[in-house]
Amino acid sequence: MNPESDAAPRWRVICLCAQWCGVCREWQVIFQAESALHPQLEFAWIDVEDEADAMGDVDIETFPTLMIARDDEPLFFGPVQPSGAQFSRLLSSLLETGSASGPVSPEAGPLMQCLGAVLLAKR
Repeated sequence: MNPESDAAPRWRVICLCAQWCGVCREWQVIFQAESALHPQLEFAWIDVEDEADAMGDVDIETFPTLMIARDDEPLFFGPVQPSGAQFSRLLSSLLETGSASGPVSPEAGPLMQCLGAVLLAKR
């Protein structure tokens, strides 16, 4: 039996924001509160301007933007309302089903791969 196949999936919740964005600064408190409720998940705050090289050709136009992935498979990638209740429902739904509720942008997979190195460096 492969011990890796029995391992629990690794969940990543990544917020893509910018320091200059007032909504992002307000949202960061909500993001951190949700992080405290889910210590088993990996939460990361990525400033898109600080990590421009890792972002590649992906241009985030609406802040805040979330990427939620199980292992390296993005299940959600897009802008969200800066609402704690909506964020909590979205995360709970993805954790419960383990799958995306609809199509995920094709750029999410390559971006997840590029951000992997950034996430490792932040540990």
